[in-house]
Amino acid sequence: MNEIIFLIEESLEGGYEARALEASIHTEADNLTELKDSIRDAIKCHFDEKERPRIIRLHFVKE
Repeated sequence: MNEIIFLIEESLEGGYEARALEASIHTEADNLTELKDSIRDAIKCHFDEKERPRIIRLHFVKE
């Protein structure tokens, strides 16, 4: 996988949630800076180094 896309939404409890479209990855954080770090950590845990996507795309969803 060369690229992974995350949908970013504001959480009802406050903060933000991120869900990957093509992998079973879900993470959350209080602010966007922490969310970006959390996404990077989740990707490192989910993929082996050789399989890890090189591009992380964030798509913000507004209701």
